[in-house]
Amino acid sequence: MAKAHLTTKSGATITIEGTQEEVASLIAQFDGGPAKPKVRSRNRRTRATTKTGPVNLISELIDGGFFKKPKELGLIKSALEEQGHYYPVTTLSPILLRLVRKKELRRIKDKKRWLYVG
Repeated sequence: MAKAHLTTKSGATITIEGTQEEVASLIAQFDGGPAKPKVRSRNRRTRATTKTGPVNLISELIDGGFFKKPKELGLIKSALEEQGHYYPVTTLSPILLRLVRKKELRRIKDKKRWLYVG
């Protein structure tokens, strides 16, 4: 089924549903000539999109048990690189700090280095 929304010169909104040919012919009648309507199909498939940004990738590491033992920032970076995702430590550091503030991770200072544990 095709669906079209029309707004007339007087401001009235009209919704037409039917086959593409029916919708095109009705639009042509309203416009006074043949028209190429914007037809939207109801059968459009929607894909489930999963974002693969660094926040979601680190959350996957948390869920996978990567942070059971304390990890340094460099180890986190290399774990993401093993999965094929390359981020500089300057990008990962604020993300990890945000996850600490959300209490998804904890942070421990050891010999002037921060270690992250889940």
